[in-house]
Parts: sequence; C-alpha cells; structure tokens
Amino acid sequence: MTQPLHFHPSEGFAARARAATADPALRKGFRGAMDFLQTKRQAQFTDAAELSDLRDLGAAIRRYSLSRLPELLQQLETNLVANGIHVHWAENADEANAIVIDIARRREAKLVIKGKSMVSEEVALNHALEGAGIEALESDMGEYIVQLAGEGPSHIIMPAIHKTKQQIAELFAAKVPGVTYTENVDELILIGRNVLRQKFAEADIGLSGVNFAVAETGTLCLLENEGNGRMCTTVPKVHIAITGIEKVVEKLEHVPPLFSLLTRSATGQAVTTYLNLISSPRKPGERDGPEEVHLILLDNGRTQAYNDEQLRATLQCIRCGACMNHCPVYARIGGHAYGTTYPGPIGAIVSPHLLGIGATHALATASTLCGACAEVCPVRIPIPELLIRLRNEAQSAADSGSELRGAGESRSVLVSMIFRAWALMYTHPMLYRIATWFMSRGRALTPTAQGAWTGIRTPLVPAPKRLRDLLAERNSRHE
Repeated sequence: MTQPLHFHPSEGFAARARAATADPALRKGFRGAMDFLQTKRQAQFTDAAELSDLRDLGAAIRRYSLSRLPELLQQLETNLVANGIHVHWAENADEANAIVIDIARRREAKLVIKGKSMVSEEVALNHALEGAGIEALESDMGEYIVQLAGEGPSHIIMPAIHKTKQQIAELFAAKVPGVTYTENVDELILIGRNVLRQKFAEADIGLSGVNFAVAETGTLCLLENEGNGRMCTTVPKVHIAITGIEKVVEKLEHVPPLFSLLTRSATGQAVTTYLNLISSPRKPGERDGPEEVHLILLDNGRTQAYNDEQLRATLQCIRCGACMNHCPVYARIGGHAYGTTYPGPIGAIVSPHLLGIGATHALATASTLCGACAEVCPVRIPIPELLIRLRNEAQSAADSGSELRGAGESRSVLVSMIFRAWALMYTHPMLYRIATWFMSRGRALTPTAQGAWTGIRTPLVPAPKRLRDLLAERNSRHE
C-alpha cells in the first residue's frame, strides 16, 4: 500500500536529493525519459502561433472558471443531483476518506478497484481503506507497479517512470503468484492485465479521479489510455469519483481546448485513447454502468489558494506534468525526493496549501527559477513568480499579516539579522564604505565553510581592493 504522507517533506529533502543525484542509473533513466517526453510534446506543437493561441484560450477558460468557482460548484451540485449522482463535500483528507469508507461499509464492500487518481493519493486513501479492512487495488499499470513496490508515484502522469523493466520484472516475479521472471515488456503488461481483469469483475466499488467537471450539464470527464478508467466506472455496482474543487468548468464547450492542451502537453499524444463522459448512474434499459455514482469534492487547502489573488493561479493547473518534464531539477532528482504527492514545479506551489508552508518550504527553493516550467505550462501558470512569493512567505515575519498556513515557520533569526545588516549597510553610503574597507583588508579572515553555498561551490572571498580603490589608483596615475 502507498504510505500516507504524515511527515514534513522539507525534513530530509536535501538528503533525499543527494541520494538521487548519487544514483547514476536513476539520473540516466530520468534524463532519458524527460528528453523523450519533451521531444514528443514538441512534435505535437509544430505551429508556434497555434500553440500560443491555444494556451491563451486554455488560460482564459481556467481563469474564468476560477473567477466563478463558488457559483459553478453550486451549479455543478444541482445538476449532478438532478442526474442521479450523489455529491459529497470534504474539507480535508480525513473527511474524504471517511466518506469513501462509509459508502463502502454501507455496501458491505470488500474490494475497491481504482483508476488513476492523484487526489486519492493526496488523501492517502489506500492506507485509510486498508486500515478499515477494505482492499484497494490500483488498476492503472503504473500505479499497480508502485503499489506492488510499496511506493508512491514519482510522476503525476507516469507513476512508475523511475522503474526499469528489470526492476519491474523482479517485482512481478516476487509479488505476483505463479509468475516467472521475464524482461519482455509485452509479457509484463500482459501479466498485469491478467491480474487486473479478474479484479474488475470481483470489485464492489470502482473509484476514479476527474479531469474536468462540467457545471451546466453535470458531467464528469475522465481521460485515460488503458481502458481501466472505463472499466472502473462501468463494471462495479458503485462508482466513486473524487476530485479537487478547482476542476470545475462552466460549459461542455470549454472541455475540448483543455483536452487538446492536456493530452499533447502530457504524453505528446494528439488525443488520449479514451475520453469518458459520465453524467448519471445506469438508466433503465442500459446494459452496463453502476447502480450508484458518487462525487467527492475535496477542498484540502484549495480555498487558501483561491482566497489569495496571486496564488489563485495555482488552481489553474490541469495536471499535465509538462512542468516536471522540462524542469532541470526534477530531471536530476526525480519525484520521490520531493516527499509529496505532487512533485516538481507544480508540487512546489501546490503542496504548501495542502500541507502548510512550514512543512514544505524547502520545495520552493528546489528551483533554478529558469522559467522552463512557465514556458511550457499549457494554461500559463506563472510558476516562478509563485515560487518567489512562497519563498518570501516562508521567511515572513510574525507581524506580516500573512493568512497562509505555516507562513513564517521556517524563518531564521540569524538569516533575518544578516539581511537586516545587509540592508542597513546598502542604504547608508558611509557605513557601506567602512564595511567594504574592512572586508577587503580582512579578506584573509573569510571563513572557508559558508553553509550550503560551499557544499558545491568555492567560498566567497572579498576582492583585495574595492572598485573605489582601483578607480582612485587609476585616477592618480593619470594626474
């Protein structure tokens, strides 16, 4: 089972990152995978003007949807209920898990089979179900692999991207009864499918995520490539969908542009293999579909981002993973080093709202601020600007008035004093001259250990002569 995230990702982040960069196989694998995904995405967007226009449209749709979020959520609930779908609201992970467990117990469910859902990973649903004595089985091939390994996803689109075929072969041989070791990829996929196919028929409940929820029609949109999402939502007698409150859009016509951006940005496909539109449980005369459909709308810190005009842009995300695929930091350390459900650049701006800034402050600094993430984001989220904002919030003073959970928890008194001294020196010319004179003359006393800076860089040492001194010497020679 995937382990619950009841820890502070910032604690141990540096150690996990060092361990990842010291693993040549991991680095080679991630570098190759990221290059492959970048190439596939580029091949789908050959017309720069078309891409720019589509990104503008996608960003406008997401901003418009968020500007009317409370109203659209009410409209969505009204139309879903009219369609026969049960709507539940969860403020946090515990409430979301309790809702699922309550439905499962009422139906006397023993097995929940899951399609891919990052929100279910966010709330550690597998762990909660296991604690309630209910089996939860991932049916997405990547999720199934990491579940067998007792790990969490390392990428929001490709959960097992950190695994080699040799590692998967060893895992299947050790964990799947009756399976012999094979490195043939087709055979490995067939092994997984054979296990899962029977489970679809046995499952009492199917659980899925939601890519977009359409308010005007009460429709849940689900994108996938393997068919497992369709099986999860049609074969079991009960279907539970879980999603963040930000996934709502007003009209069905808003879905196609986002669909086009998502598939091409995520995996470099023109379209995904399956686009499921779910608007009701099985109707009289229909041959398939669940008897009950439930939707859980999860907050879990999202209203914190929504209430801040700048940070609201975080909620525009359509979970394509393009920012990860182009991030030089993610490509070197992988997803597990971040210690959060959502790794990479998007995780660095989403996680502070889910877990608090104090628990995640290191993630905002795990960026070069090169801007690659913003350049490829299909809905134009200004990720570097948000990272800088979160860095400032992490170090904010107690009286700053910040309403963000955990703001200022990582504030260092020593660092604060250093920057206050720096500001004082640079705002008083005479003090600056005196300080730089002593620094240049006493450069031999400069410490060789300068914290994290000298961990990978040479020490900073003042120049033997100030620029002022050099100019004075040159002027004296010309007199």
